[in-house]
Formats: sequence, C-alpha cells, structure tokens
Amino acid sequence: MNIHEYQGKSILQSYDVPVQEGFVAETAEQAVVVAEELNRKFGTEIFVIKAQIHAGGRGKGGGVKIARSPAEAGEVAAGMLGMTLVTPQTGPAGKVVRKVLVARDVYYKGESDIKEYYLSVLLDRKRSSYVIMYSTEGGMDIEEVADKKPESIFTEVIDGTCCLHDFQKRTIAFRLGLSGRAFLEMTRFLGGLWEAFINSDASLIEINPLLKTSDDLILAVDCKVTLDDNALFRHTELAAMRDLNEEDPTEVEASESNLNYVKLDGDVGCMVNGAGLAMATMDLIQLSGGKPANFLDVGGGASAATVEAGFRIILRDTSVKAILVNIFGGIVRCDRVAAGIIEAYKSIGDISIPVIVRLQGTNAVEARELIDNSGLRVIAASTFTDAAEKVKAALS
Repeated sequence: MNIHEYQGKSILQSYDVPVQEGFVAETAEQAVVVAEELNRKFGTEIFVIKAQIHAGGRGKGGGVKIARSPAEAGEVAAGMLGMTLVTPQTGPAGKVVRKVLVARDVYYKGESDIKEYYLSVLLDRKRSSYVIMYSTEGGMDIEEVADKKPESIFTEVIDGTCCLHDFQKRTIAFRLGLSGRAFLEMTRFLGGLWEAFINSDASLIEINPLLKTSDDLILAVDCKVTLDDNALFRHTELAAMRDLNEEDPTEVEASESNLNYVKLDGDVGCMVNGAGLAMATMDLIQLSGGKPANFLDVGGGASAATVEAGFRIILRDTSVKAILVNIFGGIVRCDRVAAGIIEAYKSIGDISIPVIVRLQGTNAVEARELIDNSGLRVIAASTFTDAAEKVKAALS
C-alpha cells in the first residue's frame, strides 16, 4: 500500500527521524494557516507547497512550488488543488491533486554548504535480504544517474534476521563524504530510519532528496513509503492511511469483492483461480497472439457472486475483445464457477464478446453440464492448447 509524503514523514517522525516539517492542507485557507504556524514556530518566510499524489516527479510536472509569504502560500495552494498533475510516473491521464503539503524552507543560509543525497531501504528478493541504496547524486534526476553513472550508487546489504549494524551506518556516512557533526547526524538518522522501516512492515522507504543543511543537519525532504499489504492487520493505524482516491477505481471495487485484480494493457480478459495458474494463463494468452488485459485471481473460495463481480470488472475495460476463464477446481468447485458465469450472463445481459471457458478438477463434469444446458454462447475448452487455439480464433 502506497501512502502520501506527509503520512510517510509522520511515520519517520514517530521514530525521531528528522524531516522537513510541514502540515497538510486541503484548502487554500488551510494552507495560509499552516504557513503562518510555520512562520511562528521556525521563523520561516519561504514555504514549499507540494502536491500530495502517489507518484514521483512532481517537481517536473509543476507539483512543487515556492511561496514567499503565507498569503502567497494560499494562492499557490489554490492553483494546485483540483489540478490534474501529469508526471513521468502518472501516465498521460495524470492524478487529481486533493491535498498539498505546506513545508518550511530548509535550503537556508549558505547554499554552497548544502548537499542532496539519495537514500532508500527496500527488500531485495534476489538476495533474500534488505538493502540500503544510497548515492551522493540526490535530487529529481536520480533515474538518469542510475542509467548514466551507476558507479555513484552504493548498496549496503542487511541480514534480514538481524539488524543494521553500527559499522554499516558509519560506512554509509563515510561513502557519502560526511564528516564531523553531519557524520554523526547521518548515523543517528539511519538508526531511526531502520527502526521505522522494520516496525512499520514497510517494503520500501525512499528519501530523495536526503538533505545535509548548511548547519550540518540531516533531513528527509521527501519521503515515499510502500507498506506490505499482508502485514496491515498488525497496523490498523497505518491501514487507515489508505487513500482510495489514489487507487484505480476498478482495483478498489475488485478488492471489495475479495478479488485480486490488476489492470494491464491488453485485449484478452482472464479470470483464473490461483496466482500460479494466472501467470501461466497470461503466458498462454501471449502465445496465442493476444495480450492479457488483466490479472484476476478469484481465489480458492470463489462463489457465484464473486465470479459475477469478476465478469463485471473485466467487461468494464473497453479494450477487452475476448475473455478466457481458466479454472482448476481444487478448493473452489467448478460447478460454482459455472453458476457464477450463468448468473453473470443473466444479470449483465447479452455479453457480446467471445467467452472461452476451461474448467477442470472438482465437479468439472457437473460444471460443463450446467453451461451446456444454459443455452449461453460460451466456447468450451478442455486443455491449455485447446484454450490457446480458441483465444486465437476469437481474436481473428
């Protein structure tokens, strides 16, 4: 689960990790109040207004701007709230800005003494370990740095059964070229960051830029956090941070029906039970000359209502030209899936695109009888090869 920058910073602050202070605002009036409070608390006269969306590259899209008074902060927020922000990570459709973060300026005093770094903590599945990635080349163009100057990006591998050791903190601070107070501040920062990462069950915390101020403080100026969905039952306070406005509406609807759904850019909708079979089915579609339009796993306990909900979600995608239902009946019974297909036809009405159905396993014979006697225009398939040929024929 992704969360907003201001939410990620609140997690860091709970572990005494220094951040660029600020408060969220949903109206221009609130932005003015926040700026006035920052002025009283820190003497800040310059404010940074940041659009809060689940995407990077906000600065390039006009989602990060400077204001030089509380009144101007309100004006900037008014222009930003409600806008559709397009960045390299949002795609051409962009995302609507519903909240802004009003933060204090931390690029104060001698600019020559200020330095931006990149830092992230993540799970490396290839190594089966946690990794801290860091670079002296922080800022908006870190992707370009990774492409053109990979030697400037360092990694520190952390044993997942243990912890971030003190010598590793010192190694990171040393490689970043820090000394004196900044060196000590970085080691403290890393200790708190590691605790925040582990205790919140995060799969990613990315800070870009990580700032060394002119007076040698270390601050998280930006913060991207991804939380492990499977661990949210342990963190009700973090689960409450979910912003449905930032998620695909179809994926939200699917989750409410206990469906694992991910939209893809293809023309063949697929409904499968089990992630492994779903991946094999997507390969099958690709080999047949089509492209999967989605990943949709109805799970082991699928009911007729679940299957109907899956059909509705797939059919909402106008690019879908055919649907492949590929079910292996183990825990889920094939006749239950067949009943769901029949109910979907009755409820939705005439489904104009071809539907190829392969049902094998528990109660597969009963399932085929149900479909055969339903009078529906369903194309039956018995094997993977047969299903691939029928998908190819449906697309031609």
